[in-house]
Amino acid sequence: MDEIQQRLIKYFQIVFDDLPEREVPRASKQNAAVWDSVASVSLLHVVEDEFQIRIGLDRLDKLDSFKRLYDYVSKAVKA
Repeated sequence: MDEIQQRLIKYFQIVFDDLPEREVPRASKQNAAVWDSVASVSLLHVVEDEFQIRIGLDRLDKLDSFKRLYDYVSKAVKA
């Protein structure tokens, strides 16, 4: 597990406090009942702050899983 993944797991657990750590890497809007539009915006903001990147609300629908957000953040941080 790399540093970005560890940090993302931490912030997923802050936003989705009922989601066990072992389930975070598989989390998506489809399988996490607590993942609604408010949680999506909250997650976006904490991730932007943590990684000092700008994501933008227009990407909200596409970043609908831990994996997709991880892939996006990894590329943005390395750029």
